[in-house]
Amino acid sequence: MISRIETSKEYERRRSIHAVGEVIGALGNALSSKLVENQLVETNNTNALREQMEYCLERLSKADDFEIDYQVAPLRNLVANPHVVTLYITAFIIEQLIKHPEIIDIYGSDEEIYACIHRQVVRYLMT
Repeated sequence: MISRIETSKEYERRRSIHAVGEVIGALGNALSSKLVENQLVETNNTNALREQMEYCLERLSKADDFEIDYQVAPLRNLVANPHVVTLYITAFIIEQLIKHPEIIDIYGSDEEIYACIHRQVVRYLMT
């Protein structure tokens, strides 16, 4: 029974990561819009933010399990039952996007950023 649950979780993880490749443009646009709209990311250039979100999603869609696990490791315990795609994007924002020259600052807690991202991920990947 436990083996079946683990197999199901792994299947769902792989399905979600694969599905990202099909919605990179739409999801990247939605993420950048909502991050700015919810005042979690301040930027001078929303196009640069969208491009960075699309870059993150592209990397995720091509990443192997090790790369994904490495990226999400610092945030693994952020929420109970985290969604791998949401966690990966959250880690990207917190650890890498903050360094981008077009990003002025990132506000909110890690949990608030995760929640904002997760609403968009669910909208685009769970339909």
